Amino acid sequence: MAQKFEHFDQRIADGLIKANDVLTGLPKFLGARITKVTPGQLTAALEVRDELITPLGTLHGGVMAALVDHVLGCVLYPLMPQGYWAATTEFKVNYLSAVRKGSLVAESTVVSMTKRTAVVRIEVSNDGPLACIAQGTVLIVAPPSK
Repeated sequence: MAQKFEHFDQRIADGLIKANDVLTGLPKFLGARITKVTPGQLTAALEVRDELITPLGTLHGGVMAALVDHVLGCVLYPLMPQGYWAATTEFKVNYLSAVRKGSLVAESTVVSMTKRTAVVRIEVSNDGPLACIAQGTVLIVAPPSK
């Protein structure tokens, strides 16, 4: 059964996609671009580049973990009241196949969400086949009281 959400802000969803043009930090270095946002789901893509490959010729697992962590939190922003923050508390990654080239597509889905926490499942594919699956818990943090 699909999760129902009390709140979905299309402006925030659209803003996540527009923010691809002004990325900073690790998402910018990785080239992780959000491509689609719907209530409770988010898709992002990342092109595998030489600087992300280990000396053994495979994508570093930390790159995939960073992509997972990025989409784990971002999927929640359109669902939370404005000003709230998504803080990852834990996630587990199961690597399924080595990635050597091509592109990654990460699809995150909110499995459960309360006012304080959310559980999110992520599937990352590499030009079709699954490269990893992950699941994590996020703390939903209210803005500080004034």
